[in-house]
Amino acid sequence: MSSSGPNPEPVSPDPPAAPMRPLLTQSWLDLAFLHWAVDPADVAPLLPRGTVPDTFDGTTTYVGLVAFRMDRVGVLGLPGVPYLGSFPETNVRLYSVDGRGRRAVVFRSLDASRLIPVLVGRAAVRLPYVWARMGVERAGDTLTYTSTRRWPGPRGARSRIVVRAGGVIGEPTPLEHFLTARWALHTSLLGRTAYLPNVHPRWPLHRAELLECDEDLVAAGGLPAPVGEPVSVLYSPGVPVRFGPQRRGR
Repeated sequence: MSSSGPNPEPVSPDPPAAPMRPLLTQSWLDLAFLHWAVDPADVAPLLPRGTVPDTFDGTTTYVGLVAFRMDRVGVLGLPGVPYLGSFPETNVRLYSVDGRGRRAVVFRSLDASRLIPVLVGRAAVRLPYVWARMGVERAGDTLTYTSTRRWPGPRGARSRIVVRAGGVIGEPTPLEHFLTARWALHTSLLGRTAYLPNVHPRWPLHRAELLECDEDLVAAGGLPAPVGEPVSVLYSPGVPVRFGPQRRGR
């Protein structure tokens, strides 16, 4: 595995060892990870300054469409809020590496069904949150995620994803680790590129079958519309997550 530009840190399925003082806590539940290969040349102009596309094999990067349930978002160690902090979310994300070799994700959009978290996310950390009408339904092992944008748009941009969760993956492939084991995000904040780390347990990943995918969120994020089936479809029951500054290990 390699990436153009700086030598990237190793991909690790386990979080960094350095402890973290939690500023923000939440849980990500019932996740569907869909990924398509994309040309790094299409990704590079969409990344924050000082970062380049992170590539798995030196030539290919990926766009991810990730649908899930956000649960009980809390701040400064306080208990999570049941209503405002719990809602469906669907993200379009890219993969980046900065000049220090730190791997991360870059969000092109984060569709969420609660307006107040959308406003806070846009104002506080300049993340491209979008208010949408959304739902997550489960029938046995089959999950259906739906989203239709309300504001700021493009109004009507939508997604409908139906997956059937399968068996637990005992040992994920290097590509599956590359696409899921991400311990930070890069974003443009106050004219600079910020690196915002997170920690959570190792992903419990399952095989998944894609039954339906009708979406235009990827194209709305400035990328070519995906062609063909995703190269990777995964499901996870979820993990608890902490965001905050990492302390140096002793």
